Amino acid sequence: MNSNSSTTEPMVEVAEFRTDSRYRLVHFKGGGWKPLAPEEFEPEIKHLFPDLDPHDPQLVQWADRPWEWPSWHPGEA
Repeated sequence: MNSNSSTTEPMVEVAEFRTDSRYRLVHFKGGGWKPLAPEEFEPEIKHLFPDLDPHDPQLVQWADRPWEWPSWHPGEA
C-alpha cells in the first residue's frame, strides 16, 4: 500500500521514554531534536506549528508511551 493520500509525514516525533531524565527528546520537522519537559511540549508545538493539533496521531508520532513523561519532582536534578 503506497498511497500518498493515506500516508502523512509526521511534523513532530517524540523519542523513546527514558527514566533517567524528566525530558523527552522531540524532533520538529525542519529542525532538530530538543529535550522538552511536559509543560513545554504543547507550547513549543503551537509556537512552531500554530495550526497543528498536538493530539493528531498522524502528525505527532510517539515512539512509545504517548503523553507519558518520566516522573520528576521539583528540587530533583
